[in-house]
Amino acid sequence: MIFTLNAPMFDFLVLAIIDRHDTYGYEISQTIKQVSNTKDSTLYPVLKRLQEKGCVTTYDEQFQGRNRKYYRITDNGRIICDEWRKEWSAYRAGIDRIANCANEGGAEGGNEND
Repeated sequence: MIFTLNAPMFDFLVLAIIDRHDTYGYEISQTIKQVSNTKDSTLYPVLKRLQEKGCVTTYDEQFQGRNRKYYRITDNGRIICDEWRKEWSAYRAGIDRIANCANEGGAEGGNEND
């Protein structure tokens, strides 16, 4: 199942990808497509927004005779990404509790007819 990404989640994933290593738009979009059916055109406004917030910087590098724009995370971007990772971890734990409780048959997730 592929879930739809909301704007904050999209920002988080883009920043997390760039936090691994400097990268370019196509590589970011292909990584995100592993978990969501998003269009490539959705990515560039996100990158611009992250750049305006001071989370990423850009630089050009030659690749096969043409310039490719690379994105690099800033110190501010790394701080924000780390905060989002903590929030994601807590959110994911909550989702797991709800999703897995239904299979345990406990009071919180059990069937009312038991």
